[in-house]
Amino acid sequence: MIDLFSMDKTALQIVTLETQGNDFQYWQTQSVWSRLATLESIRREYHQWKYGTEPRLQRVLTITQRR
Repeated sequence: MIDLFSMDKTALQIVTLETQGNDFQYWQTQSVWSRLATLESIRREYHQWKYGTEPRLQRVLTITQRR
């Protein structure tokens, strides 16, 4: 299985704010799946930082009819 959430650290480039490119143009060159995978990675990283865990769905129990 291919790991969609791994980062290619060989593609890292450090630049100054004055010489950095346009982010919008970069993301337009990426595939939809690549953009979604990156978004999911950012979402997971944020939740880990903010809450210390992966978000889970809450369990809700509703009694609809009593016997």
